[in-house]
Amino acid sequence: MRPPVGMPKLSRRSRILLILGGVVLLALILGSRLLGAYVDWLWFGEVGYRGVFTTQIVSRLGLGVVAAVFLGGVLLLNLWIAYRNRPVFVPVSGPDDPLTRYRTVISEHSRLFGLGVPIGIAVIGGLAAQADWQTLQLFLHSTPFGKVDPEFGKDISFYVFQLPFWRLVLSWAFIAVTVSFLGALVTHYIFGGIRLTGRSGQLSMPARVQLGVLAGLFVLLKAVDYFFDRYDLLLSQRNSLFTGASYTDLNAVMPAKLILMCIAVFCALAFFSVIFLKNLQIPALATVLLLLSSVVVGAVWPALLEQFSVRPNANQREAMSIERNLEATKSAFGIGDDKVKFVDYPGRTQLQPSEVADDAGTIPNIRLLDPNILAPTFTQLTQQYNFYGFPDKLDVDRYRDADGKLQDYLVALREINTDGLAVNQQNWINRHTVYTHGNGFVAAPADRVDSTFNEGATQGGYPVFQISDVANDGKGAIPVSQPRVYYGELVGPDDYAIVGGNPGEAPREYDTDTQQFTYDGKGGVPIANPLKRLAFAAYYGERNFLFSGVIGQNSKLIYERNPRDRVQKVAPWLKLDGDPYPAVVDGRIKWIVDGYTTLNNYPYSKMTELGEATNDTLTGVERQPNQQINYIRNSVKATVDAYDGTVDLYSTDDNDPVLKTWEGVFPGVVKPSSEISPELRQHFRYPEDMFKVQRKLLTEYHVDNPGDFFSTQTFWEVPNDPTARGTVGSSEGQQPPYYVLAQVEGQQQPNFQLTSALTALRRQNLSAWVSVSSDPQNYGQMTVLRLPTNTLTPGPNQVQNQMESTPEVTENRTLFNNPNVTAMFGNLLTLPVAGGLLYVEPIYIQRNEQESYPQLARVLVSFGGKVGFSETLQGALDQVFGSGAGQGTQPGEQQPPQQGQQPGQQQPPAPGTPDTGQAVGDIRNALERVRRAQQSGNFADLGQAYQQLDEAIKRFEQTQGTGG
Repeated sequence: MRPPVGMPKLSRRSRILLILGGVVLLALILGSRLLGAYVDWLWFGEVGYRGVFTTQIVSRLGLGVVAAVFLGGVLLLNLWIAYRNRPVFVPVSGPDDPLTRYRTVISEHSRLFGLGVPIGIAVIGGLAAQADWQTLQLFLHSTPFGKVDPEFGKDISFYVFQLPFWRLVLSWAFIAVTVSFLGALVTHYIFGGIRLTGRSGQLSMPARVQLGVLAGLFVLLKAVDYFFDRYDLLLSQRNSLFTGASYTDLNAVMPAKLILMCIAVFCALAFFSVIFLKNLQIPALATVLLLLSSVVVGAVWPALLEQFSVRPNANQREAMSIERNLEATKSAFGIGDDKVKFVDYPGRTQLQPSEVADDAGTIPNIRLLDPNILAPTFTQLTQQYNFYGFPDKLDVDRYRDADGKLQDYLVALREINTDGLAVNQQNWINRHTVYTHGNGFVAAPADRVDSTFNEGATQGGYPVFQISDVANDGKGAIPVSQPRVYYGELVGPDDYAIVGGNPGEAPREYDTDTQQFTYDGKGGVPIANPLKRLAFAAYYGERNFLFSGVIGQNSKLIYERNPRDRVQKVAPWLKLDGDPYPAVVDGRIKWIVDGYTTLNNYPYSKMTELGEATNDTLTGVERQPNQQINYIRNSVKATVDAYDGTVDLYSTDDNDPVLKTWEGVFPGVVKPSSEISPELRQHFRYPEDMFKVQRKLLTEYHVDNPGDFFSTQTFWEVPNDPTARGTVGSSEGQQPPYYVLAQVEGQQQPNFQLTSALTALRRQNLSAWVSVSSDPQNYGQMTVLRLPTNTLTPGPNQVQNQMESTPEVTENRTLFNNPNVTAMFGNLLTLPVAGGLLYVEPIYIQRNEQESYPQLARVLVSFGGKVGFSETLQGALDQVFGSGAGQGTQPGEQQPPQQGQQPGQQQPPAPGTPDTGQAVGDIRNALERVRRAQQSGNFADLGQAYQQLDEAIKRFEQTQGTGG
């Protein structure tokens, strides 16, 4: 017999090269991770939330180490037992027995294999386990809900905080037993404890005992799994109509789980019996029994009950489950009777002109400016320079005017946008040290334009801009103490800014044409230290960090500048609304970001796809991920200072158990609601994404009777956006909700609120109208106006078709049959007025030429089957209701522009005479010429444009009687 042949050996040089390659690869992987962690550590220190970073690191490391030690230790123990109890004499099947060489190699390097394999498996397991750090922390800081489930009587916290942790432990126990079984099996096979020769093979006593015990442990864990499965039934989706344990789950599956648990325990004992009995038939028969039982008891019996007992009487059988689902869903999504008020609304179709004119809460505040269309208009008329910009979607907020009257505005920040720099400006110095910040808060009253757009006109129909920027020292109509914007939505992850420099050095950052600026805020990480410069040079792959002279003793690096990203890093446990918005609070520009606490394991609550529920035709917002949730609260409002980047989180629902649990994990991160200033609270908007989820659920869960819920006859649905066809959106989708300033049934004064129309299920007629208030006095209170079922009120799509088919609209060649312009339908607002529902839709036009932008051209109004089509809202209302109906829509006259203001900041006046209108047109033309000259860099044209602007302003002053 030939001696056993070992594995081929590598040369010394090959071994050294392999070791060096492994070290380099490991260094690259670990170096990248450590570098990213160091950069994050510096950032968390800057914002004052380093505890968040350390808690995550400790949680991940702790959980990963425990999982690695457990998995590696169990595997090591079983490998040691299998190796130690190997047969002393191992018969060889022949001279070419392939196991001989493996046996020889392992025996020669027993310590390497005995420790290396468990350590490798442990490392992999630890890396996988650390991702579940949130499950661990929620378990350790669990907060009771004070509510119990209707089946087992356990507090809801057991299902959402504790059960996931025990499931996690159980899954790793399964993995450890499975890996150990495979490791022991391979070891016994290699060293002869298991032989496959002969008719039935041979199994040594140590191998039989060890493998039998491991198999018994696996089946015993399966018994525990069956026990936990009973609780998971409260999230069953057997019936597509609702979430929760159905009749079949309660009366067939749940008893089956108990039966299977008992059988699994018996089967485990049968496997343990191999310790004393040599007969393997007992565990084999027990395994067959478990498999047959799982099929018959766990699958066949529930299917028979479902088919022959439940489905023929489903409305009665599922009544209790539906009732539980209704109660749980309303509680979990905040749409219960304490939050939602249902009002039977008459839906009148005939109103007198005086009734419309007397409406002082809604009619005077009808919004004509569409934030999803007018971003190009803001850009072209107020951008100033190519390195500034506005988001694709503007925001709607409200402020009080000088008389204390509440007014809704389109608002935006003139942010820095270095992608807009010309080719000859695109260098590292300009992008990161010169053009570092935006300039100004831009607002426009949402219910008016500067002047009416008439047939053949080239001007009119533009927003009335109110700007607070560096040029006027922030002293606009909405004053700000610091108009510079370092943090905004347009900056990308690599758009860092290097501010500061050496003491006494001249300012470097562009501020205006006549001055530069040096940042003096508390934002940014100091980078004078050579080690930090080296770290950031490696992190961004930019050598200028090491060699550039612009970095001095007082230099700081501002990064992670997107407000939503900053909040997400500080609060990784929150889901954030897709539409942050700027607000002026106590003179400071603040980004406000809404944060949600969500769950996907609230018993009996409806499982809802977050991405699907929040997806609509709105553009320019972050889309929510396609994750299922069945609980949501807007428990946190976060603010980010636009100048210094300060992040503050405030609790807005101190009773939310999920928020309380996370506050236990990260103490001091979320400030109590008592610290919210009154002025900040005045600018809280009810968040869009949460409202979208709630309105989707309200289409079904406005029903209280289980029988009606099962029939689905009274369900509603969110209508498709009728204005999205080829205009605002690229394809049809859900109509987005709209922020409006209106006075709804039961309200004593106009409220800033979020609204949506709801139609009948698979029908186009309107069934309900829902709104939620953002007023601090009744924030979060929903009102649902239910329309009569015996009459058909036209829905948004029906009204849109009616509007577009009106002869006045179809025959208007200036707007719709003009090859030089494109008409765009704005948001179709549905507003309750005097017991009826009024539809209002602005129409914009945009010239088919480069750098053109939308302007308001017409207003469409529909009520009771009548359509009004006019240049003004007043005219359209008068056409529908009669003369005098629209007299309440007239806004006050605008103030004339001041000569000291910069181009693009003029307050367009309302024309009073033909001469005044001509003067206003001349001002606009001059402003456009100034803008083009600035972009082209032609100083000769710029001087002529300024002269033209000065002459136009003088002519305007003469028409007003103020000229010299």
